[in-house]
Amino acid sequence: MYRFNREEYEKRIQWYKDARFGMFIHWGLYAIPARGEWLRHFDQTPADEYDRYMDEFTAKDYNPRQWARLAREAGMKYVVLTTKHHDGFCLFDTKYTDFNSMNAPCHRDLVREFVEAVRDEGLKVGLYFSIIDWRHPDYPHYGDEIHPMRNNSNEGNENRDFNRYLDFMHGQVRELCTNYGKIDLLFFDYSYGNMRGQTWKAEELVTMVRSLQPGIIINNRLEAGGRGFGSLVTNDPLPWHGDYVTPEQIVPPDGIKDEQGRPVLWESCITMNRHWGYCAGDRFFKTPAMLIHKLVECVSKGGNMILNIGPDAYGNIPQEELDILKAIAVWMKKNGESIYGCSIAGIPKPDFGRVTRKDNLYYLHIFENAVGALPVQGLDRTRIKRIRALESGHELHVVTHFNYCDYPDYVFIDTGENPVLPDETDYVIKVELEN
Repeated sequence: MYRFNREEYEKRIQWYKDARFGMFIHWGLYAIPARGEWLRHFDQTPADEYDRYMDEFTAKDYNPRQWARLAREAGMKYVVLTTKHHDGFCLFDTKYTDFNSMNAPCHRDLVREFVEAVRDEGLKVGLYFSIIDWRHPDYPHYGDEIHPMRNNSNEGNENRDFNRYLDFMHGQVRELCTNYGKIDLLFFDYSYGNMRGQTWKAEELVTMVRSLQPGIIINNRLEAGGRGFGSLVTNDPLPWHGDYVTPEQIVPPDGIKDEQGRPVLWESCITMNRHWGYCAGDRFFKTPAMLIHKLVECVSKGGNMILNIGPDAYGNIPQEELDILKAIAVWMKKNGESIYGCSIAGIPKPDFGRVTRKDNLYYLHIFENAVGALPVQGLDRTRIKRIRALESGHELHVVTHFNYCDYPDYVFIDTGENPVLPDETDYVIKVELEN
């Protein structure tokens, strides 16, 4: 059985710590009714009413190579696809249920195409898998916290065999870990109430996954949901602890640390609008500038950000999401160095923005220009080797004019006379210190 080993753990998470930025893709039958992936829960829709959407699932415009290329161009280093969400519909060829894309009008193993496309773009492959299945007859229905039939007394659980469900669920995970070559990341979703940890036979499940996919990264949702950090923050992580924590729709105010005060690896899961799966009526999109700021904030606190897209019923990415990705791509092309492999700076957060750090390199992310020279607290002036604008590489200087002499704890950097930043979203300055 798998047991936590910190040395092995640090090795397998290194690529993920360096990557810092990924793409999430929520896509399935729920893109057809277009009210989000939880619509069966909210509408308490019976399975036979929902199943009819499978007859329309043509995936006629599905182009995972375009998705993977967009991710790479936007500076993302890994891509995670929902192979099966809570509704139970599978985007892969599975022997355990007929409710899958091979039996839909598209007649395609969409996961296989996705995996190949992501690999061809040089990105890490991530698969999302719901350990919940609202369609399976042995999954608890009546009285469950979230099942669509939770309030329907005619859907009692007397003849349901949860162990039979676990055999089904473990079997599908085995398929994903066996049939698609190397998988870099597995995102389980999710635990709630009493449905957590060993309820899922989590130790057995994790041991199987790690034996089939050595070095794979697993999230923490076998023992926690979108809330709760799990045992990874303790001194003795449980065998099913996962490798990183997954706060959802929030950036942790102070990052996340374990009981000894060590930074814990985490990833903020963020949508572009208010939904994960395609929602035709949701046009409440975040701006590219906000999302860039949130990415920088995550990195400055020692975390990653995974940004979601929700393709429509045919597999097209909404134009608003394409525009956001293209704007992020422009910024990342110039400033990706300040993201990849970077983490907590260890100096006070400045008023002008954030600071990320890689060894002796400090990246000053300027969201708002200063009046006069840029004040930076916590840098040793005597160790400054060079200061450069990251975008253009031109030299910047420390200034010591009379009006700065009263603040010896600060280094003041001359950014020029123009009060408008060269990049109004986030202008990055790189400060290199002597070792």
